[in-house]
Amino acid sequence: MEVSRIRALRGPNIWSRHTSLEAVIGCAAAETSIDQMPGFEERLRARFPEIGSFHPKGRTTPISMANVLEAATLCLQAEAGCAVSFSRTQATFEQGVFQVAVEYTEEEVGRLALELARDLIQSATEDKAFDLQEALLRLRNLDEDRRLGPSTGAIVDAAVARGVPYRRLTSGSLVQFGWGSKQRRIQAAEIDSTSAIAESIAQDKELTKHMLRAAGVPVPFGRPVADAEDAWAAALEIGLPVVVKPQDGNQGKGVTVNIVSREHLEIAYRAAHECRDDVMVERYMPGHDFRLLVVGDKLVAAARRDPPLVIGDGVHTVIELIDMVNADPRRSDGHATSLTKMKVDDIVIARLGVQGYAQDSIPPKGARVVLRNNANLSTGGTATDVTEDVHPEVAARAIDAAQMIGLDICGVDLVCDSVSQALESQGGGVVEVNAAPGLRMHIAPSYGKGRAVGEAVVASLYPEGDNGRIPVVAVTGTNGKTTTVRLIAHLLGETGLRVGMTTTDGVYVQGRRIDTGDCAGPKSARNVLMNPDVDAAVFETARGGMLREGLAFDYCKVAVVTNIGLGDHLGLNYITTVEDLAVLKRVIVQNVAPDGLAVLNAADPIVAGMAHDCPAGVIYFAEDGRLPVMAAHGAQGQRVIFVEEGAIIALHGHSRQVFPLSEIPITRNGSIGFQVQNAMAAIGAAWATGIPWQSIRTGLASFVTDIDSAPGRFNVFDYRGATVIADYGHNPDAVAALVRAVESMPAKRRSVVISGAGDRRDADIRQQTEILGAAFDDVVMFQDACQRGRVDGEVLALLREGLVGAQRTTVIDEVRGEFVAIDLALEKLNAGDLCLILIDQVEEALAHIAARVAKAEVSA
Repeated sequence: MEVSRIRALRGPNIWSRHTSLEAVIGCAAAETSIDQMPGFEERLRARFPEIGSFHPKGRTTPISMANVLEAATLCLQAEAGCAVSFSRTQATFEQGVFQVAVEYTEEEVGRLALELARDLIQSATEDKAFDLQEALLRLRNLDEDRRLGPSTGAIVDAAVARGVPYRRLTSGSLVQFGWGSKQRRIQAAEIDSTSAIAESIAQDKELTKHMLRAAGVPVPFGRPVADAEDAWAAALEIGLPVVVKPQDGNQGKGVTVNIVSREHLEIAYRAAHECRDDVMVERYMPGHDFRLLVVGDKLVAAARRDPPLVIGDGVHTVIELIDMVNADPRRSDGHATSLTKMKVDDIVIARLGVQGYAQDSIPPKGARVVLRNNANLSTGGTATDVTEDVHPEVAARAIDAAQMIGLDICGVDLVCDSVSQALESQGGGVVEVNAAPGLRMHIAPSYGKGRAVGEAVVASLYPEGDNGRIPVVAVTGTNGKTTTVRLIAHLLGETGLRVGMTTTDGVYVQGRRIDTGDCAGPKSARNVLMNPDVDAAVFETARGGMLREGLAFDYCKVAVVTNIGLGDHLGLNYITTVEDLAVLKRVIVQNVAPDGLAVLNAADPIVAGMAHDCPAGVIYFAEDGRLPVMAAHGAQGQRVIFVEEGAIIALHGHSRQVFPLSEIPITRNGSIGFQVQNAMAAIGAAWATGIPWQSIRTGLASFVTDIDSAPGRFNVFDYRGATVIADYGHNPDAVAALVRAVESMPAKRRSVVISGAGDRRDADIRQQTEILGAAFDDVVMFQDACQRGRVDGEVLALLREGLVGAQRTTVIDEVRGEFVAIDLALEKLNAGDLCLILIDQVEEALAHIAARVAKAEVSA
């Protein structure tokens, strides 16, 4: 078995909505059915009993080694605790070659699972050992290391429940919510509106106490110290017991409380100094340790934190009791679970000594042995929810503390006997204010009710009813995508929206190109969604990007499918038929938001059929409004767009909007059929986004296909009285549409310049010149600089074959290089002639033609 390619599909894709790995698997003849491999399945199940059944009820096809790899990859992840459920194996047209898709939650975990699944299969094939527990441990450790921590994860989960999209910006906890101008960002439990100044204040414990005292919030007395000697002096000034902690710290690291001896203080000073250079000593406030969580101007949760401790049983030593507590599955070494394992260090040893114990002591039954006095979860403590017990005055003091420092999300640490009475009445106070507080004690407390703190954070980012989404329009099809995308973006821009757009010739924001090249893939789309100056986005969604990575978004507001035709890279990536292509293109339709719409070409039966896959409403468009699917849809009161008496009609029930073709320049009074279709598709998309009809009319009237607004899309030039048209049409359907368009334009003699893309099928290359040979007198063929896998002269030979027996063509020229071909065709033109140039290098060719036109105008 050979794995020849692995892709990570990071968004909705041809297989499912799940993030998935896609692998191409080659199997030897014997591996196409494991029934031909005696003893293999038994050996495999002996090594991995949880792999599940390969023989589902009703299955008739053989089970290949690819099916086994699929099942093993999925089940290994599931056994490691990953929430995965989807997988699939599909045979390709190549004998023994399969495509396997398996869901993952973390990409690196999925890749490791695939690698381990191969090792498992090899071990079963060769009857060698396989350490299943070691494999699962590797997967669990990697998953814990890569997945979001509990605080960030809780906020993300709450956002997803609200329908807010998110994107992880780093491998850590920096996350973007929403898109474009509606985006917000968090870093763990810290949001983008929190100032760096507020965070800096919170990190300075002495400054924090000074400011809180000024706000009337009770705080313990203390001061910074220079060294251990100064720390002891400060402790004597303040009065024992005291607390020693880093002046700039978090998560309880280096904090030691209830210090009553110089020896204990020196150990505590060393622990604090190891965390930070600046150390402080403050008065120890007796009582319980409480954490109050403030989000905005509200107290949303409160917990009592108890220090790590063990209960003696009269049999086991302290260290054995610790090991027994650490065996709780809720405890781990990090923050991935609700509790953290207890660790033994100098602080613990010193605290044991104060109580008269050592590590090997056996405490009497029922004795409470406190391991350290600080109660942070990160050092092994536990949390009990007390939210409903908080006195209004205590809540007010916590909110005052957060707002005095300037923190949007704030963990306020109190020490007092009870939060059910005012702090002043019991001698309690605020001992610390924390930026980016840990949330797990509130989400999953050791005891008591978990609180919806993630929801509270999301509510502070987005008001009720706002999901952080901007309108996203995805456009796909075989032809017309780029012009349709540009026209939709133009219409949206008429309303004052700042529009981001991706096309095969670049990325544009507010009409300014910010990236060049073929940018019709998910990477460019994600960049637009990350741009804060974008109020709406229009994406050309090409087949290649969907195959490589899936979609850049979870849902779109509008999906537009222009058409499905021949020549759209058929034969590549196991897409061999128009029906295969439709399965891929319909991905955007399957992922329309519930309140969105799909805009579908009703004149194309394959596209019209995609309505069955749309989870939302559909707008059909076609020139002929009498098509059965159009008539039925309109009769049901649904939206349809068609052409009638020289105008585009948008009909919805009794509402009827009329757009005269004479007022839509790109259609040339309706003479260019494919531009009429593009205009209808764009009107449908604009209608679906809800922009005003007048903005649509204004936009249609002001949009032109010159080399600036739509390069390579039916750009028309006047060259010495002849008409020159430059277009990037590069497949049989596009060429046929261009021929129909130019046939409506008068000309004495017609010529065409063409090359062929080497990554098309032979039949598609030949078919282009077969079409052109019936419509043009002269054909100038050139060979591209890049032959895309073809040998020298191979594409020209195929083009030449297509002209054999041509009905009209009488002159055929072959040259090397696009510019040479363009110059030859232009030199042959006379006034009244027409020349169609099917350009390859869009920008360079258009610049060359424009320069030749300008030179001719000067000469005239």
